[in-house]
Formats: sequence, C-alpha cells, structure tokens
Amino acid sequence: MGHRKDENMISKLITKIQEKDAPVVVGLDPMLNYVPEWIQKKAFEEHGETLEGAAEAIWQYNKGIVDATYDLIPAVKPQIAMYEQFGIPGLMAFKKTVDYCKEKGLVVIGDIKRGDIGSTSTAYAVGHIGKVTVGSKSYAGFDEDIVTVNPYLGSDGVKPFIDVCKQEDKGIFVLVKTSNPSSGEFQDQMVDGKPLYELVAKKVAEWGEECMDGAYSNVGCVIGATYPEMGKVLRKLMPKAYILVPGYGAQGGTAKDLAPYFNEDGLGAIVNSSRGIIAAYKNDKYAKFGEKNYADASRQAVVDMIEDINGALK
Repeated sequence: MGHRKDENMISKLITKIQEKDAPVVVGLDPMLNYVPEWIQKKAFEEHGETLEGAAEAIWQYNKGIVDATYDLIPAVKPQIAMYEQFGIPGLMAFKKTVDYCKEKGLVVIGDIKRGDIGSTSTAYAVGHIGKVTVGSKSYAGFDEDIVTVNPYLGSDGVKPFIDVCKQEDKGIFVLVKTSNPSSGEFQDQMVDGKPLYELVAKKVAEWGEECMDGAYSNVGCVIGATYPEMGKVLRKLMPKAYILVPGYGAQGGTAKDLAPYFNEDGLGAIVNSSRGIIAAYKNDKYAKFGEKNYADASRQAVVDMIEDINGALK
C-alpha cells in the first residue's frame, strides 16, 4: 500500500499507530526452534533439511503470524540476522517477509543495525531504504520503510542514511541506549560529566532537525525498555525523536517502565516485542492454543500487549 507523497515515513507510522490505537511493533525474529514442528516438517518434505528448507519454514511461520496480527498492529520489525544465518535463502525469506508486510499495509522497520562510513554507509542506505542505479534504471533492493543505524562511527556513518531518508521519504532509528546488560561498558562512560549516550542523544536531536516530518523527525532513536530512568532523561533531550523501545516482555521491561518514553501527546514511542509475540504458543499463558494454532496465540499476545501498554499510559 502506498502512502500519500506529502506524508513522510514517521507521519505514516504515527497515522497507523493512531488508527490502531497500538504503539507496538512485532519483531519478526524467527529462530528455527520457534517454528512449530508441522511447519518445519512440511518445508523439509519440499526442500530437504537444507538452507532452502529452513528459509521456507521461517517464511511460512512469519506469514502465519502476519496474517493473524496485521489488522491490530502498525508495524513489524524483522531482524536481518535471523535470516542471514540461513545464507542467501534466508535473505530471500527476509525480502519476501518485507514485501508481504508492506502489501498488508504495515510499516516495515528493517532491524539491520548498520554502521559504517562514506560510500559503504551510502551503499547500505541505498540497498535497504533507497534505490540503486543500474544503467538507465533504478531499483529498490530490500525496500524497508525504516532501518536501525549504529552511530559509533559518528556523522560520517549516519549522514548518508539521512540523505536517502530525505530523497525517499524513509526513516531511521539510531541506537542511543540499548537494552542489553553490558550496554553500559561503552554507552555509560562519562565524557565531561555526561554519559556517552547523552552525547549521542544530542547528536540525534541535531540530525533530526534536518529531517523533520511534522511534529516529529524521520530520525528516531532506540532506547531499551530496561533503562526507564535513562529513558526519562533522553526523552527530554530528544523531544522530536520517535523512540523505538526494545526489551519489553522477554527481556524484563514492563509497561509501567515505558510511560516516560512517551510525550504529553501520547505519542513519541513504539514498543517492540519479538519472541513474546512470535513464540507465544510456547509460553504457559498461551499454551492452550497449541502448536497448530501458534498464530492465534500470537494474536492474543498482541491484544494483551496493546492492552498492557495502553493501560499503563492512560
């Protein structure tokens, strides 16, 4: 589904969040052991126990989850590593997933966490959210709507993504404070009395100014749900940046931890859950659905997550 030419990516995402009353994103991060036996069996019958067989299994698994949840959610976030582990067939499953989700009207956040410099960074940006020129023609390679970017290499790594965002009406989420336990080894180091992640946040606000899209910028950020105190400080430093919040659910972030990530307007953040949704049928709470109805379990988990988050925000 296309969007109006005058509506940039973050506006498009916000519209969908408001329509569904759901500030959530489902992380399509398939591990083969999440995929129900019956789906694996069918894929292996067709393709053998091969990379192609694994890729077919994760594609069918994704499709089931998307079919069961797309009417409830504004966006999905496939993490490319979960596809790359299956080599080229895995990447083809990634691309199929991206295209299918876009057909269903979902905003697709490619969780690719790229961070390089100069022409390399430009090539990543072109390949994932831009268009590559081939002779007299141009093609969108992976064609996600938004991608995640690692800013460790500074502006040289981020600027090429911002340029492509402007050309193509796309967006980026820049890693500011990640949800993993050792994130502090670098991110919390003090620089002139301020933790490094605050300096990154100031930079994100600066980059965001040149890529505004209504009240918010097409340059957003990533802040883990596991650090709500930091979330509060960072929200103030980047009032116009949309925050992508990983770490809800399986990693221990709770709905009430998330309130500080949102602005007064009730917007400003989108919360990700991956295995808590896609592998819900393996959770005691949803076990009654069984393997066969894994997608219905995912749907129920989405309903519960939306209710949990909206409840904490009201």
